[in-house]
Amino acid sequence: MSFDELLMELKGQKTVQETPGNISLDKLFNEAFMSKHSSYHSFGAFLEKGNFQAVTQEDIRNIPDELFDRHVVRETDFANWDSMLNAANSDYHFKN
Repeated sequence: MSFDELLMELKGQKTVQETPGNISLDKLFNEAFMSKHSSYHSFGAFLEKGNFQAVTQEDIRNIPDELFDRHVVRETDFANWDSMLNAANSDYHFKN
């Protein structure tokens, strides 16, 4: 899955069911990636720290961009959510 496809999915333009072989957020933001770029070992712990109640990709789409970007800046070495997503996608495809 390309970055653009993943971004479209996260924005609600696709669903997991429509895309066989879709990369789960846990695989995309795996322990190695999260540990390298933040003080968290899982994407779930990263979300919990920001008090985000996100269990599904739909939940992530519903988080206001401004709030999520601020959380990303505070808790990772990325400038915003899009750069974190892009890096995770690149990292995943480089290793797989």
